Amino acid sequence: MEQDGGRERTAPPPYASARPDRVPKQARTSPEDSPEDREHTYSGPEPSVPRPVRRHSVRGQILDALRSALVGGDLVPGEVYSAPALGERYGVSATPVREAMQQLAREGAVEVVLNRGFRVAERGAAELAELAEVRALIEVPVMLRLARTVPAERWAELRPLAEATGAAAAVGDHAAYADRDRAFHRAMLSLSGNQQLVAVADDLHRRSQWPLVSAPAVRRADLVADAAEHTALLDALTAEDLTVVRSLVEEHFRGA
Repeated sequence: MEQDGGRERTAPPPYASARPDRVPKQARTSPEDSPEDREHTYSGPEPSVPRPVRRHSVRGQILDALRSALVGGDLVPGEVYSAPALGERYGVSATPVREAMQQLAREGAVEVVLNRGFRVAERGAAELAELAEVRALIEVPVMLRLARTVPAERWAELRPLAEATGAAAAVGDHAAYADRDRAFHRAMLSLSGNQQLVAVADDLHRRSQWPLVSAPAVRRADLVADAAEHTALLDALTAEDLTVVRSLVEEHFRGA
């Protein structure tokens, strides 16, 4: 309160003389506050967004099933398969089959045939030999380095994986052997700490497992011999025998 010629004058309330558009934001309390002013005041939960979990899961399961069918010889090189027919075989709609087949097409396992479906790629021995050479160029140096740096107890941890390949080989389960074989090699290469290397090597390994045109059926004895090389390789790595490690890895790729 101020004195004005002996009279008391009440001070104007805050912001009384200010233009409405000059009023600080913290003084605005009316429901008509602008959205910009209110957007930072809401603290409730954000609305949930449904995720297509089920569809993704079905697609992944079909992709795994088709890969097993490729390795097991149920999908024959050169033959054309339609998505609806495969969907009926696996008890699903054509959509997840088509999506899985498109993934296999990107990987080179099948080819798209317009208005018909997908043809299983026809591969020869020359392509398999090229894959084995590239795998050896990548993995042999890595395995030799790991033989010098990885302690024996780490190799011991991989014994169950090697034994799992032997169990699949003993019953002649080609699809199971292919999965366990890749799992064993991924586990070994993961000790390098280079995930890019693991991904590239696993892709090459998967492609080397696809069937060849007019190739004789893989015998159970061949799988058993291949699985035995896993155990022998672990023995050589544990002993840090670099000569045997190199020989076994190179022979393993040639045999594959």
